[in-house]
Amino acid sequence: MLKKISSVLFSTRLTAVLFIAFAAAMAAGTFLDASAETSPTPYTRELIYNAWWFEAIMGLLMINFIGNIQKYRLLRKEKWATLTFHLAFILIIIGAFVTRYVSFEGVMHIREGETENTMLSSEAYITTFIDGDFEINGVPQRRTISPKRVRFSEKLNNAFELNTDYNGQEVSIKLKKFLNNAKEGVIPSEDGIDFLKIVEASGGERHDHWIGDGEVLNIHNVLISFNNPTDGAINLFHKDGTYSISSSFEGKWMRMADREQGELVTDSIQSLNLRSLYQVANLAFVIPEMVMSGEYGVVKAPKSEPTNMNAVILEVSSNQDSKTITILGGKGNSRSPVSVELAGLKVFITYGSKEYQLPFSITLNDFIADKYPGTEKNYSAFKSKVTVNKSNSDFYDYEIFMNHILDEQGYRFFQSSFDGDEKGTILSVNHDFWGTWITYIGYTLLYLAMLAILFDKNTRFASLRKMLQKIKIKKGTIATILILFISFSSFSQNTDTHKVKISKEKIDSIIVANAVNKDHAANFATLVVQDNGRMKPINTFASELLRKISRKNSYAGLDANQVFLSMTEFPSLWLEAPIMSLKWQNDSIREILEVKDAKHFSLMDLIDNNGNNKLGPYIEEASKTINKNQFQKDFMKAYENFYLLNEALGGSILKIFPIPEDENNRWVSYPELDNVNYNKQDSVVVRTILPYYFETLREARKTGDYKNADVILSGLVKFQNQYGSDVIPSQNKITAEVWYNKIDIFNRLYKYFAVFGILMFVFIIVQIFKENNGIHLIVKFFKYIIWILFILLTLGLIARWYISGHAPWSDAYESIIYVAWATVFFGLALGKKSYLTVASTAFVAAIILWVAHENWIDPTISNLQPVLDSYWLMIHVAVIVASYGPLTLGMILGLTSLLLMVLSTKKNLKKMKLNIKELTIINEMALTVGLILLTIGNFLGGQWANESWGRYWGWDPKETWALISIMIYAFVLHMRLIPGLRGKWTFNFAAVLAYASIMMTYFGVNFYLTGLHSYASGDVPVTPSFVWYFTAFVFLLSMVAYLRNKKLSK
Repeated sequence: MLKKISSVLFSTRLTAVLFIAFAAAMAAGTFLDASAETSPTPYTRELIYNAWWFEAIMGLLMINFIGNIQKYRLLRKEKWATLTFHLAFILIIIGAFVTRYVSFEGVMHIREGETENTMLSSEAYITTFIDGDFEINGVPQRRTISPKRVRFSEKLNNAFELNTDYNGQEVSIKLKKFLNNAKEGVIPSEDGIDFLKIVEASGGERHDHWIGDGEVLNIHNVLISFNNPTDGAINLFHKDGTYSISSSFEGKWMRMADREQGELVTDSIQSLNLRSLYQVANLAFVIPEMVMSGEYGVVKAPKSEPTNMNAVILEVSSNQDSKTITILGGKGNSRSPVSVELAGLKVFITYGSKEYQLPFSITLNDFIADKYPGTEKNYSAFKSKVTVNKSNSDFYDYEIFMNHILDEQGYRFFQSSFDGDEKGTILSVNHDFWGTWITYIGYTLLYLAMLAILFDKNTRFASLRKMLQKIKIKKGTIATILILFISFSSFSQNTDTHKVKISKEKIDSIIVANAVNKDHAANFATLVVQDNGRMKPINTFASELLRKISRKNSYAGLDANQVFLSMTEFPSLWLEAPIMSLKWQNDSIREILEVKDAKHFSLMDLIDNNGNNKLGPYIEEASKTINKNQFQKDFMKAYENFYLLNEALGGSILKIFPIPEDENNRWVSYPELDNVNYNKQDSVVVRTILPYYFETLREARKTGDYKNADVILSGLVKFQNQYGSDVIPSQNKITAEVWYNKIDIFNRLYKYFAVFGILMFVFIIVQIFKENNGIHLIVKFFKYIIWILFILLTLGLIARWYISGHAPWSDAYESIIYVAWATVFFGLALGKKSYLTVASTAFVAAIILWVAHENWIDPTISNLQPVLDSYWLMIHVAVIVASYGPLTLGMILGLTSLLLMVLSTKKNLKKMKLNIKELTIINEMALTVGLILLTIGNFLGGQWANESWGRYWGWDPKETWALISIMIYAFVLHMRLIPGLRGKWTFNFAAVLAYASIMMTYFGVNFYLTGLHSYASGDVPVTPSFVWYFTAFVFLLSMVAYLRNKKLSK
């Protein structure tokens, strides 16, 4: 019996089942949280990630790994790499269980100047204690019940019941209802009293207060009364629909609708203006709406108003007496208990985080938030300057910031967030000494084992190398073909100018006639502009602006530099220019704008005869919708283009004037100069330089001599260097960025990779039927061309690295480019003598680079988010994104092998089998390399998360889908050990199918799911139609290949 059980527990069949079951469970969890604000939620934690059956899968995997050590005799010296690999995963799973059941984590909130020695747990608890008449030695006794951890969700049944007693008297507490995102408010009722809502902002955050008829509120030490005149207070009154105010303090008010302002006179009754901002006694508040009749209680807040609090409605029963209470709280909250009296007992209940007492305290001396130049809320870094107090005489100062943690007595503190007023810090706290160390030892063994798998002579990878070498000896020349050509069409700028006052031809001719020459426009474009905290040449800004609003790199024959300078000089001309693009599907917008059949529209097309925005009502409706449909997204995109162009024509977007000695290094545009106090001489310079520059341009267009205009630009450059030297890029970097924009290397390379990859395929076909040295030399020539393209791709990445100042894989566009680079690198490395592999690599690189330049991916070089400003970006992201290269190569080689099976006949069967065998071996090698990099990269990410956020695994969709991909590819590589799943068709089909998990890991998570990796996301695209065509093609090809392979195998 024991032998049968062990044969099942240690079988490769069970390994395969567990891989797939584990992956499927995790995938289900990410999709169940797809509509949530964050992931994982209590719903998926309770249903999947913390469920007993999910832990059972991990436990069975560990048992399976242990059994396979004995089954495959891994305790031999020559098997040390495979043994180390299995031991690593065993330790990682053990570490996960230790972390889950022994450790705890939470947050600590400290305001500047305050000292704190407690943390709040990351889980929510219901805590209960009961008072009664039972005494011991005259001392009343309190019954305290251990806190019960709860994970409530509106999607779950939330079955919670607590049965206890007080001195033998039974007490029952049962959950009746759970409210997510709750707050205190007024529940409408005709039998209630009148309430007035007061909205004020303190600490950088909005706060809602309700004051009932006859009540007095204390808001930040300022008394406010309602229908209850009180000395030293702001008294509000309501009677018969009339509102009035009498204040003990003087102040002022401003009506938001029309900006009308007035004074609030002390101790005089004045009319109270609703929806007006009152500033009285250092308090700013608004009465946003009329009185509401009702009862004060707990209500559910709208999704657009996150409260970070939930509520539970509990029924408390004892001795046939029952009462219902509502408690506000939840994870991250510590509130006073709510009490209820019944059956001679007083029951106190809290719903919130558990408080942990630390053996030391922390004082926040100062919180510092650094911002990108010229921005108010775009943070480049933030840190907490603290003092760690171990005792009255033993203390030390420390700085906590992103990727720089405080480790004290087993507690690790991480900079998590901060208060809106930048006067308080929120630290993430983790206590997991043993779990961390066991897991880290597992990670270390894993890295060692996976690298050894590639280089040790006794591993499967070494066997594949030997097999591949034998095939190459057998073969004279490999000749095979895969042609996959995806074409796409572009649309011309044929526009309909219905209702445009001036025809397109007329307006374009005026614009072109008044444009400066390209050389001077290029000189103008080297000026530095401040854009959302990034310092960049105007050339970059102009290129980005034109591409965003028109999807083109030029307009009417003018390049981006000329277009932007013309917009700056003649903004009124561009009001009528049809430059803003419309997707061909946007018929509804065309109908509203009355520009049928047009592919571009102008700003004037948006304005109706009354001066109103035609899209206004639709945009307002779309902006209120959280989950927008494609129709609404198109309206928002059109509005974004309108806003960008309007800002450009208004001049406020051209921030080229640095403010001397500004603490945020802020630069301003010409319209903003009135708000800046320059000294007299500088004020004259900045106010006259642009008008004078435009005057010289008018003369230069007549004479063709731009020397005077160039001199003015030189003066402006000197002004920028004089007052903006702290943030202005070096001249070499500016020049490099201009050349980078001009060459547009990545956009060009996808065309070259496609052309030369396809040509190489064509000549390989010819070589199959007619072998001669000439054709062989041509194929070899194309291989060298692809090597040159790879070098150019590498140089492009290096250039982007130099210009941005950070590794070029920090956003969607950069990581796609890096995947293309990794694909070509591994294709050339693994296919040194396989021309087919090189051609396949070039073709797939072309597809990847083409996808990178689709309209829904933004190629803009942007500032680095604080969490990414770490050496871990260099390590984790580089490794994990590089893994996509060989896995992509495996997918394309799998397709090629399937196609060869389709093209196989009895006449060429022997040669085709040799080709398929070679490709399958290279494919397995590529998948092995990819899986190793993916695994190492994913767990390196766990270490980064532990150094940044205080936990190495949190079921975030990105890390979860990377683990899903690991499970799937581990299954694919283990298929050769499973009876019934062996065979080249099965392996190659699985290699293609598995790639869907990589697409989900990269694109799906970034664009369709929610999680911590939001910094890598972009606009949510509709799944391109070619994806569905490609999927259908893969399944059709696979079925034909299966039938063909089965027929020829008989």
